[in-house]
Amino acid sequence: MPDFPAATQRARVRVPLRFTDGYTVDAELVTFHGLTDGQEHVAVVLGDPAPGTLPLVRLHSECLTGDVFGSARCDCGPQLREAVERIAERGGVLLYLRQEGRGIGLYNKLDAYALQDQGLDTYEANAALGLPEDARDYTAAAQMLAALGLTELDLLSNNPDKAEQLRALGVTVRDRVPTGVFRTAHNVRYLRAKVLHTQHTLPLGELTDLNAG
Repeated sequence: MPDFPAATQRARVRVPLRFTDGYTVDAELVTFHGLTDGQEHVAVVLGDPAPGTLPLVRLHSECLTGDVFGSARCDCGPQLREAVERIAERGGVLLYLRQEGRGIGLYNKLDAYALQDQGLDTYEANAALGLPEDARDYTAAAQMLAALGLTELDLLSNNPDKAEQLRALGVTVRDRVPTGVFRTAHNVRYLRAKVLHTQHTLPLGELTDLNAG
């Protein structure tokens, strides 16, 4: 059995979602009591899995710059948009986790951006600030899944650490389903760093500088 306290559902509310490209979908947002880190994480329930199929789940870390302002320095906004549609089609849940900047917070993330402008990659910049490369812990995510009655799932992610942490927390991850590759002229070094530092399943050969040549 997982070694963490149980969380409970606090409230459920229907919310129609609309994205800037015109895509719309109805979702149910779920809040929780008893999450170990005290953060206001939200589960976005989308669609309904067909009988005999596993739900598709994504753990999406909050990214104000990418999710809200459409920053091209990362791939977070496009990943969020893709995940909502793919999960709605199959049925499952997107956990929106308040872990800005891989857990270091918004101000530190922007400080890390400034260091990246001087030549460091995203992980080196965190280290230069005396911060972990990735400070995220997914115990609260496992609590949320348990509160929703989800013990077995397919995980929509390029990040092997998410699957490994969930499995260690007692969640059965049958398959890790890759997301798309959302390359821009501004995020190629960021995407390459995710492959080289944390073994994200992205096609390294395609991550070339769009400004080169």
